[in-house]
Amino acid sequence: MTDDFRARAQLLARGNRYEDFEPGRVFEHHLGRTLTEGDNIAFTTLTLHYNPLYFNAAHARGHGHGGLVANPLLVFNIVFGLSVEDLSEGGGPFLGVDQLNYLRPVQVGETLLARSRVLDRRTSDKFKDYGIVTWATEGFTPEGETVVTFQRSNLVRYRQ
Repeated sequence: MTDDFRARAQLLARGNRYEDFEPGRVFEHHLGRTLTEGDNIAFTTLTLHYNPLYFNAAHARGHGHGGLVANPLLVFNIVFGLSVEDLSEGGGPFLGVDQLNYLRPVQVGETLLARSRVLDRRTSDKFKDYGIVTWATEGFTPEGETVVTFQRSNLVRYRQ
């Protein structure tokens, strides 16, 4: 039965390809994500961030915050993750992040949305089946307040 299933299975390409990334194109990434206390505590503990702003509400309030502050690296990872389906799910190695800016602390319980703009694309000299694409991504609240910005680049497969 397993062999029959595999023989009938059809692989479908997921994500966008190099040709889809015209400079200037904007992607409004789907859904958004509410950052929960559980997310923040687990991420902070697992990454050994021992800043009490991230796990002690009384301490955070004592320093002028309304409650727990979201770990900034978690904020970045959530926004980055929201962009993957549109930008890099089609396959290709991640090349790096530049110009990461946190514009204000994010509170636990806030919802984050993301949008990306294609900055540049070029062919790869080393990898014949790939081009290099660079995007500018911003994470923002439903009210439109930007909280994090960054640029990232990936090798992206050609459609072929």
